[in-house]
Order: sequence, then structure tokens, then C-alpha cells
Amino acid sequence: MTPAPRPVSVPGTTAHPVLEEEVVDYTRPRDGLPEVSDTPAALAAATAALASGTGPVAVDAERASGFRYGQDAYLVQLRRAGAGTVLVDPVSCGQTHELAAALDGPEWILHAADQDLPCLADLGLRPARLFDTELAARLLGREHVGLGAVVEETLGLRLAKDHAAADWSTRPLPHTWLIYAALDVEHLIDLRDALAAELEAAGKAEWAAQEFEYERTRPPRPAKVDPWRKTPRAGRAVRSPRSLAVLRELWTAREDVARELDRTPSKVLSHQALVAAAVARPTSRRKMQALREFSSRQARQHQELWWQAIDRALQMDESELPAVHAPLGEGELPQPRSWARRHAEAATALEEVRSAVRERAEVLRLPQELLLSPEVQRRLAWQIGEQEADGGVPDVSVRALSEILAGLGARPWQVEQSAQALSDALA
Repeated sequence: MTPAPRPVSVPGTTAHPVLEEEVVDYTRPRDGLPEVSDTPAALAAATAALASGTGPVAVDAERASGFRYGQDAYLVQLRRAGAGTVLVDPVSCGQTHELAAALDGPEWILHAADQDLPCLADLGLRPARLFDTELAARLLGREHVGLGAVVEETLGLRLAKDHAAADWSTRPLPHTWLIYAALDVEHLIDLRDALAAELEAAGKAEWAAQEFEYERTRPPRPAKVDPWRKTPRAGRAVRSPRSLAVLRELWTAREDVARELDRTPSKVLSHQALVAAAVARPTSRRKMQALREFSSRQARQHQELWWQAIDRALQMDESELPAVHAPLGEGELPQPRSWARRHAEAATALEEVRSAVRERAEVLRLPQELLLSPEVQRRLAWQIGEQEADGGVPDVSVRALSEILAGLGARPWQVEQSAQALSDALA
């Protein structure tokens, strides 16, 4: 059998990526495909191997987004020097506390860690240290930051990416899917080393360390207020309080069914059906069934529940109907698009803040949202605008802005790199 290709001897960089004609296909794991650890005994053996390995641990997880209700992990991939690649089936492997203990200490390497850390934490798996290869690529100003693209441009290897949107809750998992999953961690350690060297050369290693730690320790995002209002295509089409009530009641009923069936909500009843019913407000089962969006087999399976939800909304007292405009959550700011009409000073400040951040980010070869998050930009502008609206003169010195940014959660490197530019723009 022909040996699997190796990474290029000199890694590509942001300025000098591996040329496309030099990239070679990497289609199978170098050491062969390991057996899936899908029993307590197999997990114990895999845990022992990982514990006896050395260096950082490459980590990835596969979910069933678009198929199942939640964001549970259905496969966890791990790789460490001395242990090779380990594939863990968290559905059937039993308790993972011993695996968590073995992984508590070494640096974890993930690509787009914010996507996988929550489902790994649900298994009790949390890193003590983190290196995110996607975040590293963004800090380096890479144009393409997907795992496949970063591996190609840096290591000269083209990975199979055929099963990214697969239903990973499928059992047994097909052989080709497992190959794809194993390849996702096969070269993360090499990739980490190459990106770390480039970050050091670019003077961004400390920036990256702060971002990785922020990502590792960031608390879960708070629950959204009125999540049903985010139904795709509802914002422009559903305007009246009664129609919004239909949307809310149908959305809630769909969530209940989806949770019980462990299916993604859109596969229980389409988003289009929710919007169509909210717009049409059918006054009978027959009229609901006549809507094209309710003619599918999946819609008919629970049609009585859908009608009950619609009827409940139609019978509501006016006082029970939702407001046309979404209420603000605790501490939430109004949407910036409304500032020009109602908060002119904040709107002006926001334009100045955004312009300063954009220009400074271009100099640093960073995405502007990495230099300063949109949320921090908005809150800074709002605070300045409110002071001006009250007749005050905001202190926009570098020192004052540095204190404000730090209080808003900006990391030290972000404060250092943006405060002067913001002070100049706002003066």
C-alpha cells in the first residue's frame, strides 16, 4: 500500500500559502482506521492510551445538527502522540469521567472550538488549556479559515470533507464517515505547531493566548428573549399582534414535539408553515389543511396539535397578544438601525467607532470583529452617546477609553491595539 503523504517540509503561511499545484490528497489515516470505542471496556483502553501519550491532544466532535433536537456529541475524535487516534461513541461507551481526568491537563487543540466545547462540556470534558486553529488563522488574517482550507494552505494536504452535514446519530456509523472523522484530528497537532510559529513571528502569540483563554472560560450565552421571533422569513411577513401570536403558539408547539421526538424542529414542521399560518390566520382546520405548507406528510402527522395552537392564538384576549416589537432583554441595547431616529448621538458615535476599528483592523491584518467585538463597539458608542445626550462631555482619552473597554470585556491586547485609534476618532 502506498504510504500516506506527509505535510510539506516548510509550512505555508498567510503571505505564502502552499501552492495549489503542490497540494496532495490525504484520503485515509496514516495508521489505519481505529475501532470505535463504543463500550466501557473499549473506552477504558482508549483512556489509558491517551493518558500514557505525550504532548497536546487534538480534539473534535461530531453532532447531528439538522437531524436531532439538541447539540449533543455523537462521536468524539482524539489524537495524541504515543496514543494515535481514538474514536469515542459517547452514546454507548458509558461514563466518561475517567476520560475527562486523563484529558485534564494537556493542551487541547480544536478547530472552531466554540462549536464543540459546549457539547464536550455536557460529557464532562473540559480543557485546562486551549489552542484553536481556526481562531489562530483568523488572527493571522487568513482569508479562508475552514479546517480543510487551513490544512491545504499550511500543510499542503487536501482532506476528504464529504460528510460534514451527515446525521452522526446514525448507527452503525458508515466506514467512510469514520475516515472523515479520523482525518479531522490527524493533522491538528502539526497545524497547531505551524500556526503557533507564524503567530510568534507576527507578534500575535500573546494576542492568541488571550483569545484562547477567553474562549475556554467564556460562560454559556444567555437564553434569547422570544426566540420564536427569529423564525426565518417571519420578520418581514408577520406584522400584527394576532399573527405574531399564531407564530408564537405554533413555534412553541413545534418545540414541544421536536423535543419529545428528539428531532430538529424544522423536520417536524417547516419554518415556511409557521410563517404561512401566521400570515393567513386560518379560522378552521380545513383552511389550515388547505395551506400548501401544511400538505406535507410531516405536517399532517401532528395536524391536530397545529390547529390547537392556531386556535389558541385566535381566541386570545388582546391583552395576551405579543407586542409588535420584541422586548429588550435585561441590559440589552436597542437595535442600532433605530439609533439614528431616537438616539442620534449614539448613532454618530457608533459610526466613528466602527470606522476607527475597521481602519485599525486593516493595519493589523485582522477581521474587525476580532479587534473589537460588535457588541463592545455598540456598548462603547451607546455609553458615549448617552453622555452627550445628557449634555455631558465624554472623556475619550486613551486612558478613559481603555478603562471602558476593559469593563466591557475587551481583552488586554484589544484595548492596547484599539484605544488610541478610538480616542483619535472620537476626539
